[in-house]
Amino acid sequence: MRILVVEDDRRMAELLRQGLSEEGHSVTIAVDGRAGLSLAESDPFELLILDVMLPGIDGFSIARRLRSERNQTPILMLTARDTTKDIVEGLNLGADDYLTKPFSFEELFARVRSAGRRGPIPQPVSIQVGDLTLNQGTREVKRGERAITLTRTEYAILEFLMRHAGRVLSRDCLIENVWGGDADIESNTLDAFVRLLRTKIEASGEPKLLQTIRGVGYALRLEE
Repeated sequence: MRILVVEDDRRMAELLRQGLSEEGHSVTIAVDGRAGLSLAESDPFELLILDVMLPGIDGFSIARRLRSERNQTPILMLTARDTTKDIVEGLNLGADDYLTKPFSFEELFARVRSAGRRGPIPQPVSIQVGDLTLNQGTREVKRGERAITLTRTEYAILEFLMRHAGRVLSRDCLIENVWGGDADIESNTLDAFVRLLRTKIEASGEPKLLQTIRGVGYALRLEE
């Protein structure tokens, strides 16, 4: 499943990423409420794992907002607040399940499997931005009819950019979701990979797609 984890404790977020990835899931991390809400609204995730106490927007508010928008993606709430009142509030707002900290990964995996039985949300196999296409099933990338060969890291960067096409993504966000929060990756390493990626997806005469947002990060979008 494609899972969004919204957890401001970076160590916990990385543990969740590692554990869920080992179970075969594709995991995206957000470390504050506003970023988590934006991702949840723009991407067809199959499960949302929300911490309750988050900076920016708390987990309850995210659940309320998504349900008001008729977003029915299953939600598993994580919290250290285990009072009946808090649990009832989360469930009333539309959460599908509630798991209190600390918890075992075996219990988490069981809750994830249970939430996933509602069935996956249909999502496209191919992503397209302009004439650039990425097939998530075959991992083939093309610019028009031109096939593009990418390394594993280049593919991961491009896939994340394409799944969030049009949005400005910070360097920290890209590093977190491509290499993982515990990886000792510096911004200049990401910049080097992006330069290599740009030379492959933007041949001479082709419209520019991969834009550098000075002082912030990158965005994949057609030039106006």
